Amino acid sequence: MFSRFKRDLDVVFERDPAARSVLEVLLSYPGFHALILHRMAYKLQKKGFKLLARLISQLNRFLTGIEIHPGAVVGEGLFIDHGMGVVIGETCEIGNNVTLYQGVTLGGTGKEKGKRHPTIGDNVVVSAGARVLGSINIGNNVKIGAGSVVLRDVPENCTVVGVPGRVVKRDGRRVGDPGLESQIDLQHNRLPDPVAEMMLCMQRKIERLENRISELEVSLDEDEGIQHIN
Repeated sequence: MFSRFKRDLDVVFERDPAARSVLEVLLSYPGFHALILHRMAYKLQKKGFKLLARLISQLNRFLTGIEIHPGAVVGEGLFIDHGMGVVIGETCEIGNNVTLYQGVTLGGTGKEKGKRHPTIGDNVVVSAGARVLGSINIGNNVKIGAGSVVLRDVPENCTVVGVPGRVVKRDGRRVGDPGLESQIDLQHNRLPDPVAEMMLCMQRKIERLENRISELEVSLDEDEGIQHIN
């Protein structure tokens, strides 16, 4: 128990440059508090005290703004940054060294029974406001961009952005452009935007077509432009 407590404490200093002292973390970090209360609730849940476990999880939600169901399996090294609005469902399984930012939901998609929440691998980063929904598997070393909605399995070593979530980088290379190395890590202002890239591609194609039409007009010596017919 004490080794787990120390690991949870060390993780804050590893991933949050704003952490200055142990006392500050103990008194003012809701993500750290939420983990302590969840581990208590999880043990009670496993021993059959489900109502008491649920009451502790509700107290956890009231105090920290983070809702973790007592049945959720949480690995070592979980870091919840700020944490307000984070929701972790009952059948969710979280691996080791995972980072969750504020507003993340690891939830279900309906009223299905059994395993209905995601399984998160090791060394995963889920950015602010992202939604990972359903009984899906998120591989190791995956990065999920802010505001993304992930509804399908994600292989290992990928970066996912968008609604619905799209894999835009795999094994250090941009998807769809194998010759281009991406230098983008999980910097929230530099994640690839597949929709914006598609719009830019369409804009370039329209410009080429307009130029081609202008060339044809000149070659045909048209009195009236093809593009602007009254």
